[in-house]
Amino acid sequence: MTTEQNNLITPPPSNQKPGIFALFKQAIKGGHYDFTSGSIGIAAFILAVPMVLEMLMESVFAITDIFFVSGLGAEAVAVVGLTEAVLTLLYAVAIGLSMAVTATISRRYGEKNIEKANIVAGQTLWIGLFVAMLVGFIGLNFAEDILIMMGGSDTIVTAGKGYTTIMLTGSITILYLFLMNAIFRGAGDASVAMRSLWLANGINIVLDPLLIYGVGPFPEMGLTGAAVATTIGRGIGVLYQLNHLFGIAGRIQIGVKHLWIKFSVIRTLLSLSLFGVIQFLIATASWIALVRIVSTYGSEATAGYTIAIRIFMFAILPAWGLSNAVATLVGQNLGAEKPDRAESSVKRIAKYNVYYMVGVAAILLLIPNQIIGLFTNDPLVIKYGVDCLRLISLGNGFFALGMVLVQAFNGAGDTKTPTKVNFLCYWLIQIPLAYSLAKLLAFGPNGVFISVTLAQAVFAYVGWQLFKKGQWKLKMV
Repeated sequence: MTTEQNNLITPPPSNQKPGIFALFKQAIKGGHYDFTSGSIGIAAFILAVPMVLEMLMESVFAITDIFFVSGLGAEAVAVVGLTEAVLTLLYAVAIGLSMAVTATISRRYGEKNIEKANIVAGQTLWIGLFVAMLVGFIGLNFAEDILIMMGGSDTIVTAGKGYTTIMLTGSITILYLFLMNAIFRGAGDASVAMRSLWLANGINIVLDPLLIYGVGPFPEMGLTGAAVATTIGRGIGVLYQLNHLFGIAGRIQIGVKHLWIKFSVIRTLLSLSLFGVIQFLIATASWIALVRIVSTYGSEATAGYTIAIRIFMFAILPAWGLSNAVATLVGQNLGAEKPDRAESSVKRIAKYNVYYMVGVAAILLLIPNQIIGLFTNDPLVIKYGVDCLRLISLGNGFFALGMVLVQAFNGAGDTKTPTKVNFLCYWLIQIPLAYSLAKLLAFGPNGVFISVTLAQAVFAYVGWQLFKKGQWKLKMV
């Protein structure tokens, strides 16, 4: 038995409930917990808190550059938007790989096979490096062509070439943040993943105005400064992660022997991640299609929809954190040959998630005008935003269950099932339904909003039926 296994702390049983503040402190501090025994509720809490805060920090990256760059004018904001659109493809790859890494690491950890978990972590670094080199080559040589392809004007291309080049050539920091955090989450060390993003965001927030506007001794780099600040921030976050991976205190400890290339492990990770990438792209493409339909009703409808969706996504961050905790619990318990505990974990967290999401729905249904009014004074924009919040919130219970089921399948290494269900519900049902309700039945933008709720209901029903069959428990990773 390794030192790591001897140091594992079992969360207390259900009849011993520490105070909420003590649990919160434990979750932030982190520790070597055994998530295959003890209270499922406490295990979920210890995992979910840092995952929620990690996701909050990830969302901050998306708005920080826009906030500081907005002072440079519309062209600069457009460059950031166009580059982020391109990076969505990189995020798809990173998220798909992350699903495979979390599933594999958690399974090995549940088996108490720490050595194999370390090997998987080492091979993950090679995969990230290879993808980053490919993306970096494209960014270094084709940044200008990418902006032109995305529809950027001559002014935007001239202003943004440097920004896009740096963001793409520095893509290794994006990939490694995602992949190493997936390693930590799989091992149940979510607090390290959280702290790495806190550090990266903090540095980015400080450096952005200094490098963009040339404050004090710092050079005035304009839009390019935003890319430099973001890459430096992410890079320092990656160094923090590497320190834990190659240190002696982490749950995963990579040594030189774990970095010897093992093609069998790499093939397994790539095979698992393929459907994860497709899964994310299907969901992303469906939202783009919905925006396209809404945009035909004017800028006010688009603005209302955009504001409402951003509010909605921010409000459900805790639900995403709980859902992410499911992947770790399922993987580790299947690895420990405790499929019944894995299933119980899913059901317990699904219940918590539904409670939370129904609570969010109550707030969004009761005071949508006040919430949307915080972002705009335009009465027509407020109207569309309120309609969107109210109609989408009606499906919150279904959304809560669907989120948990997706991560349960992914945590078991079954990335194919949620990919197929995504395709069915989002492309074969949601998009055609949105167009039919909006255009053919003349519901307008409300038809799009209704389609989201109905698609979530179908997703929850189909996903639950597949979950009850239990085939995911037999998935070998």
